[in-house]
Amino acid sequence: MMHQLYPQVMHNYRYELNKDMHIAAAHFIPHEAAGSCANVHGHTYIVNVTVAGDELDESGFLVNFQTLKQLVHRKLDHTLLNDHSDWFDGHDPNRFPTSEVVARTIYETIQRHLDTLPHKPKCLQVFVRETPTSYVVYRPKAGER
Repeated sequence: MMHQLYPQVMHNYRYELNKDMHIAAAHFIPHEAAGSCANVHGHTYIVNVTVAGDELDESGFLVNFQTLKQLVHRKLDHTLLNDHSDWFDGHDPNRFPTSEVVARTIYETIQRHLDTLPHKPKCLQVFVRETPTSYVVYRPKAGER
């Protein structure tokens, strides 16, 4: 069971939902600045997604927890992240699966789904912990929410 404190996002929405996930995955960063991280290595990532909104759907959900898990966990768990270049690189061939890029891509994936919902919830942040001492938080700029 995860009990972790995450950085808080200030907002004025009525509802805030947080979904935690463990993702066991490997990656490598094919760049000279990556040092030993240029070699294939693995992590048990801890991912937290924060979604907020003012309205609930017809089922009484802001967003179903299972949907968030399917969008992220099912795609990435027990994989080599570099094999998902179609997911991470967009149109940028240098978009390697660093924790920063993983967090941003998770945000983009979730927000694309949320944009299809009639009550329009918003993804406010994605937290990705790579190691016990290192984590990244991705938040869209205020105008992008």
